[in-house]
Amino acid sequence: MSDDQERAGFEALAQAGADEDAARGLGARLKARPEPADLKALAALWLHGAAAAPESLPGIYDAAAEGYLGEPVGVKPAPTDTSQPPEPIPAAFWAGLWDLLDAPRSGLQAVNLTTRTAALAGLISPQMQARVGRAALAYPGVPAAVAQGYPKKFTLAALARCPAESLGGQFHALIVDNGFDLEVLDREALGLDKMPPPLDYLNARILQCHDLWHIVGGYQTTALHEVAISAFQLAQFGHHYSSMFLGMVLTRIAFEQPEGGAIILPTILTAWTHGRRTPPLLGVDWEAVWSRPLADVRKTLGVTPYASPFPADLFEQLSVAA
Repeated sequence: MSDDQERAGFEALAQAGADEDAARGLGARLKARPEPADLKALAALWLHGAAAAPESLPGIYDAAAEGYLGEPVGVKPAPTDTSQPPEPIPAAFWAGLWDLLDAPRSGLQAVNLTTRTAALAGLISPQMQARVGRAALAYPGVPAAVAQGYPKKFTLAALARCPAESLGGQFHALIVDNGFDLEVLDREALGLDKMPPPLDYLNARILQCHDLWHIVGGYQTTALHEVAISAFQLAQFGHHYSSMFLGMVLTRIAFEQPEGGAIILPTILTAWTHGRRTPPLLGVDWEAVWSRPLADVRKTLGVTPYASPFPADLFEQLSVAA
């Protein structure tokens, strides 16, 4: 089979989607042995949710996690409306995805990868924007968080006043010591305040909370844990970029390095389960707890740190060894 034929077959799978039983079965088979065909089928299913039917995401990820990890997620399913037919996935989306996956890894630095993956969202059906917003509102805690209004910015000045071992102090150190931007990307430049609700709130909130959630959730700022925290964010409120990113990552693994499924799948699915089992963090009044010790904040919020199945810096270790 030619590469074009293989990709065309994958595109057809992604457009069609599959039910939760199929996702559960794929998870179970992949746990036993990560066959390339099953990896492609699961990647296609995740892209189906990201590009055609966001309402399907909580069900298919819950089912895949149950099949792979051998136990139910154990929390109430997010009641998204899965009765809607999928949107058609345009040819431009596939052209953009294959172009991204064909790019040399050495040329895909973190910011560039983020920008190019986010750009894929502009290549899907225009109807998806409203569907993503409605689906997000079915996740626990999202309506109450959105009702707080467009989020005000955090400030480095406020964080600098916090004790070093407090949540705010650790957040300040993470940003300053690593030369990070406090909100990852410029929300004004992206025009997030002009997006329709609830996407205006959701997209601004995730920019300001992404690095904060690294700390509170126990995710390191490494390549493997950036994949993991994407699954956590998707589980918390259906974050659309995270769904696109995870679908892209698994697609690349399935087509280029299927043996990597033994690392990526348990990482994604344990982080997804962690996100589903963690109480909603989206609407937390973080400014009110800046000065409290991290352990105290976690206890108050009911957060157990992520138990990574592999060393957080595994990819960095492998890169040095190579």
